[in-house]
Amino acid sequence: MKNQMYALKAEIAKNRHSKILLISFIAFALVPVMGGIFMLVMQSPEAMLKASALNAKIEAMNVSADWSSFFMILSQGMGVGGIMVLGFIVTWIFGREYSDNTVKDLLSLPTSRTKILNAKFILYFVWSLVLAIFIVILGLIIGLALQLPGFGNELFFMFLKKYFITTFLVILLGTPLAFFSMIGKGYLAPLGFVALTLVFSQIIGALGYGNYFPWAVPAIFSGTVGEYKEPLNAISYGILFIVSAIGYCITLLFWKYTNHNK
Repeated sequence: MKNQMYALKAEIAKNRHSKILLISFIAFALVPVMGGIFMLVMQSPEAMLKASALNAKIEAMNVSADWSSFFMILSQGMGVGGIMVLGFIVTWIFGREYSDNTVKDLLSLPTSRTKILNAKFILYFVWSLVLAIFIVILGLIIGLALQLPGFGNELFFMFLKKYFITTFLVILLGTPLAFFSMIGKGYLAPLGFVALTLVFSQIIGALGYGNYFPWAVPAIFSGTVGEYKEPLNAISYGILFIVSAIGYCITLLFWKYTNHNK
């Protein structure tokens, strides 16, 4: 346990001052900011008339200027945007060792490879969770500033439940990206994989099988395609958990038994 903490502290120290930390917060902040802009436009009939393109988008989303719609936007932002932003974070954590040529130095440390890998996954989980909490706080500040109507404790706790379950599902899907970061020795392979999953989520969802494609499950759960338009079931979550477990195991096996000197 002591070595595990040392490995985690080392990972935190490496990423604490990196530019990607600030970029990740800015990228996630776009969700409540854009949601606030939608709410602001809907609160002003004159603005609705002037912003025709934005008005069309708002009508397509079927939202209104209240807390219920604002919370829905935050959840959906995590379900879709989270796949991309959190995917970039896990890619950075695991891929930078190859891009910076520090893999050999890292493996020469008197710490087991498993503990080093677990430290990276723990950092990814904590980083993602902090970002999720940041979005909730920023969303509340924006909503209060706009004086949105309809806030209630029951509504808020229902939102928190859906939002953090969506976040947890998105976080789980980061494990395969760790493997692609290592086998691709950098950022290109995992980011390409993220792009493919987003494309296939749209295609498979349009065919009516999105509830069996793990990268579409968070978006469906968050209500992006309508209120559970494609019913999720035990198989849906089971496939996602299996994919996550496989991603972790193959990453661990690759990290432990591959000759990284090549």
